[in-house]
Amino acid sequence: MKLKKLLPWVIVILLAYTYIPEFFNLFSPPPTPAPANRPATTDTVTPPAPEQSKQTVSPWPYLGDKHKQTALSDDLLRKNYYVVFDGSGSMSEKGCSGNMNKITAAKKALIAFSANVPPNANLGMLTFDNNGISERTPLAIRNREQFTEQVNRVYANRSTPLLTSITKAFDSITRQARSQLGYGEYHLVIVTDGFADPDEKPRRIVDKMLAETPIIIHTIGFCISDKHSLNQPGKILYQSATDVQSLQRGLDDVLAESPDFTAQEF
Repeated sequence: MKLKKLLPWVIVILLAYTYIPEFFNLFSPPPTPAPANRPATTDTVTPPAPEQSKQTVSPWPYLGDKHKQTALSDDLLRKNYYVVFDGSGSMSEKGCSGNMNKITAAKKALIAFSANVPPNANLGMLTFDNNGISERTPLAIRNREQFTEQVNRVYANRSTPLLTSITKAFDSITRQARSQLGYGEYHLVIVTDGFADPDEKPRRIVDKMLAETPIIIHTIGFCISDKHSLNQPGKILYQSATDVQSLQRGLDDVLAESPDFTAQEF
């Protein structure tokens, strides 16, 4: 009897469980469809910008610079001697040079030096004097008469612009080195009787040459103390000339200290 009374309720519960959710779905709004042409949402990955190539500078004598190409030398192993001759006003004075003034003594010594430079070696000269700072004799062979003539024309009457003069000399040596593809031998010979002007101290160009090039720097301090900025033991071959004879010996030592290379060493 009790089971018969419960049976209708059981049926109602089963019907409700089955059909009521669908009944309420009839009154629910339909889901909003996605726009037809919307692309799928993804994280956009921006590719890294290509790394700009770093500009590199080729080592001395900067053969990689296409704007500085020169014709090749006929002798890649040639030796080169480039003189910076001090024609400052103090060179007209007499110091340790005896009865002649310093410029006259230096001229005699340089002319004798040029005669001893090997004939197959390049010789050149830059001077600062009454006529300004300029190259008077380009690096070349068979130019000893021109060298002697230009030495004799130096007229002492100027300050001591060593930075500008040595920088110009370095540029001339570098041009020659490019024509020899960096081979050969390079000597910068500085003959001076005084200290550089305050704004012409040559330290930075000298340090550049010592750090980046095989250029051998010789300095002969004529009638001055050893406290010159170009006196750097172990880096620069510095000699203090206290008389005409020691000036000549200093120039002769430039040639004596020049090592000999052969093609087999390259």
